[in-house]
Amino acid sequence: MAYYSLHELNILPHDLMAFSARERAAIYAMISIRVEEEKKERSKSRARKK
Repeated sequence: MAYYSLHELNILPHDLMAFSARERAAIYAMISIRVEEEKKERSKSRARKK
């Protein structure tokens, strides 16, 4: 999660840890949703290529 936050959202690790536990949980949940959607899109695009 920290890796994704840094590279995709430009949130530095120390900034991420400065958030409250609730805020971090919300960010992690949103990241999980986004990653799942990206996986679905990749699989759709692979299926189209075949």
